[in-house]
Amino acid sequence: MHIRMNWQAVDFDWNQVRAFLATLEEGSLSAAARALGLTQPTLGRQVAALEAHLNVTLFERAGRQLIPTTAALELAEHVRAMGAAATRLSLVAAGQSQTLEGQVKISATEMYSAYVLPGFLAVLRTTYPGIHVEILGTNSLSDLRQREADIAVRNADPKEPDLIARRIRMDNGGLFASESFLEAHGHIRRLSDLADLPFIGLANPNEYLEALQAKGVPATLENFKAASGNHLVHWEMVRSGLGLGVNSWDVGGLFPEVRPVLKDKLEFEFPIWLVAPQELRTSRRVRVVYDALADYIKAFTNSQKTARDVSNSA
Repeated sequence: MHIRMNWQAVDFDWNQVRAFLATLEEGSLSAAARALGLTQPTLGRQVAALEAHLNVTLFERAGRQLIPTTAALELAEHVRAMGAAATRLSLVAAGQSQTLEGQVKISATEMYSAYVLPGFLAVLRTTYPGIHVEILGTNSLSDLRQREADIAVRNADPKEPDLIARRIRMDNGGLFASESFLEAHGHIRRLSDLADLPFIGLANPNEYLEALQAKGVPATLENFKAASGNHLVHWEMVRSGLGLGVNSWDVGGLFPEVRPVLKDKLEFEFPIWLVAPQELRTSRRVRVVYDALADYIKAFTNSQKTARDVSNSA
């Protein structure tokens, strides 16, 4: 049933509503300003203007903290619905674009963002110079439905029903150690040789340890002498010789000073998925980047395997 709009009742500024919602969700004016790409004074004026227009107080100031009032909490559900509708409108509109110019956001892991995607951007630029790509290097899953990214490279099966997804391939990886580490600790030929060696941990050491133990590695939490939730930092620790760390064979193979450890006995397998919102499947700009990225990832893994096989046989 179509509900006729009361246009006289809808007389507020959406930018002010957006400023209120961002402040509510982010918890402070400074964080909300960063999220929206505004200055803090501008955002504060927008929130104050909405309070004046609605004749309600939305936030109480307690030192540097903003405490949402009862009125703000009552409005929140409706404002979030407006925000979701605005995001959906943006997605649908973007999906209709047939231009090959403009921005495309790609979300990928820190390692892929640093060591795989720069080469892709160089290739893409020669074919589609009007497309500008922003890389979001993060190990968390970007919310594609909220337009945090247009395309995501993921290592887990996407569960959201309103996404288009393509499994590019299965990838493999395992432990690596630097040449200096191997010189200091000797050759590693058996899983039992790992028992007393230092490891570089990740954000969740227990989960990482369980995965290693499931593969027969005789390690405990005592083996983790250093750790970082940032995979780039993790890898730099490995390269510097601080301990054993994990990476894909393809990305790790880019570094001649680092060697795979027990590759024939210890290996992890994970999928590489390319994911995008359903609404963007008709966007020509997103589609060409999506297809080109899928081809590049396949070629990257194959080229790295070829180079590594040649190196091993030399």
